[in-house]
Amino acid sequence: MTQGFSALDFDEYHRKELPRLMAEGREALVADEVARRGSLAFRIDDGGSYTYQPRQGRLEIVPGDVAADTVVGLDRASWAGLVHDLESAPGLLYDGRARSLRGDLMRFVMWEPALRALYNGVPIHDPGAPLVDAEGESLDPAQTFRLDDDPEEMTAFMRAAGYILLKNVFSEAEVAALRKEAEAAGERAVEGDQKSWWGKTASGEVLLSRVIEAAVLPAMRSLPRDPRILRIGEIPGVDLELPHQGEDGVAVLWKSPDAVEGITNLPWHRDCGMGGHALTCPCCVCQIYLTPATPEMGPLEVLPGSHRGAYAFAEPHERVPGAVAVPAEAGDVSLHFGDVMHGTPPPTGEQGPYRVSLLLSFAGKGSYHHRGKRHYNDVLLGQEDGQIASLRAAAERG
Repeated sequence: MTQGFSALDFDEYHRKELPRLMAEGREALVADEVARRGSLAFRIDDGGSYTYQPRQGRLEIVPGDVAADTVVGLDRASWAGLVHDLESAPGLLYDGRARSLRGDLMRFVMWEPALRALYNGVPIHDPGAPLVDAEGESLDPAQTFRLDDDPEEMTAFMRAAGYILLKNVFSEAEVAALRKEAEAAGERAVEGDQKSWWGKTASGEVLLSRVIEAAVLPAMRSLPRDPRILRIGEIPGVDLELPHQGEDGVAVLWKSPDAVEGITNLPWHRDCGMGGHALTCPCCVCQIYLTPATPEMGPLEVLPGSHRGAYAFAEPHERVPGAVAVPAEAGDVSLHFGDVMHGTPPPTGEQGPYRVSLLLSFAGKGSYHHRGKRHYNDVLLGQEDGQIASLRAAAERG
């Protein structure tokens, strides 16, 4: 097992450890959640299975999987990684390591918040709870800041909400230079190069949605050293760094209203949703807006406070109670914790330019990939045409 994480015995865990954790309060964390999800079973490749069975307001752990609605096949290492919050349901689906032995693998995805609560003690997030700071004072989810505002006030907001928007960080001239390089990065991208994400319109037109290695270009390459970006990285009040200072230190994101394939318009997710939460979080994503990010142009949407709990995956772009848009203008910068629930719905405007933004990722010092790979999101890559399958497609493939 990964250094610092104990080895787990599948049978002993389900017969002794998990019942003990449930009796100590974790069953109460998930009672309402699992009642809506149906039964889920894990069957390990070299033998053994257990069903998580909701029944009359309780959760029972039952040996075998005969009565389970959904049965997920995993190897022992993948199951242990799930328990330790190193693996995730979406990451296991995209990587082909979770297999449907019965039922719909999307049920596995919908069970993930309850599994995090059972395995790790993370409470289920209540989207109806008021947004308050550490002292219980109410906060306005739409509040914005400037880079020279009170650092303590910004940190308090960020820790409570899970995100923050800073106005007018970059000048018009700087934005114009960065947009020019973003266009150049797009021109360099090739379908299937494993450095870019692609989608399609209903008519079959291929769309570029993301370039990962934009920092080959000079203005992009300077961003991880920009004092303003480094200052923004201090706002969360945790020890973060920009671990990727090479070609993959900056990504470019393009929005499109017409994408029907790929993940051009990102569904509700966590940035640690492909795995590694226990090693990489707290982490943060910094987004520099090169065009307006309004509902017409494609905004970031966030579920305030959801980084402090677990929340069920929502179907792509459905309305989530309590969610707020983070409307931005060119030159603004947002920062959000990687484990806050967020998404980017399709633009509603009939004409662009639709949102173009740059992404930089802050990680905890010393964080690493527990399987020795580059990025957890690389599990999305691999198809020769560069298309990124939807989570539903990955589930149906499993």
